[in-house]
Order: sequence, then structure tokens, then C-alpha cells
Amino acid sequence: QLQLVESGGGLVQTGGSLRLSCAASGGTFSRYQMGWFRQAPGKDRELIAGITWRGSTYYADSVKGRSTISRDNAKNTVYLQMNNLKPDDTAVYYCAACGTLAFRTSAADYAYWGQGTQVTVSS
Repeated sequence: QLQLVESGGGLVQTGGSLRLSCAASGGTFSRYQMGWFRQAPGKDRELIAGITWRGSTYYADSVKGRSTISRDNAKNTVYLQMNNLKPDDTAVYYCAACGTLAFRTSAADYAYWGQGTQVTVSS
């Protein structure tokens, strides 16, 4: 069973940058599609970036052009580099893994989740 642990969240000013990391253990990381979700208070959890086992990427419009997802299968780690952060980016960010062959955007398709890391962007 895959375990995921996120790190790298914190408090940053508008326009700043953060790099989130998600370390995986307990499974064959390279076989999983990986996604970064976020959930702000009172809002649904949304997929903002994803990467397939082949390295193809997906970005939600809300972060496109400001974020980069990458993975290092040798280190069993997926990253999310976020630049030009805005107060609307404030949320708990979750790393998740999906074992399907086709890339999925629904949270229901992701079987494994990290505990989340808080990102707060001050104005």
C-alpha cells in the first residue's frame, strides 16, 4: 500500500514561490499517476496538477503558467513548483496517487492520499 507524505507548505507573500514535495513509500511509485489537489475552506477538493507515469502533465486553468509538476521515480517523489502565488492559492494541498492506466481528474479515482500541507498566501 502506497504511503504519501507532503512537505514544503508554509506562509508566503503574494508573488512568492513555494515548492511542494511528496515522498512515496510502500509501493511501486513509478506505476502511479500522481496528482496535486487543493482544498480551500468551504470549497471542494480540486485537482490542480497531475503527471502520468510516462511524464505527461496536466494543469488546471487556475495554476497553468504558474506551476510545474515533476516526478523523480528514482527518489519516489513528486514535486509541485508554484510561482507568482496569489491569496486565492491559499488552501491545504494534497498529494494523491491513482493506479489506473488512463489519467484521471476526479478525486474519487485516487486511492492513496497524503495528509496535506497548508499553503497560505498573504496579500
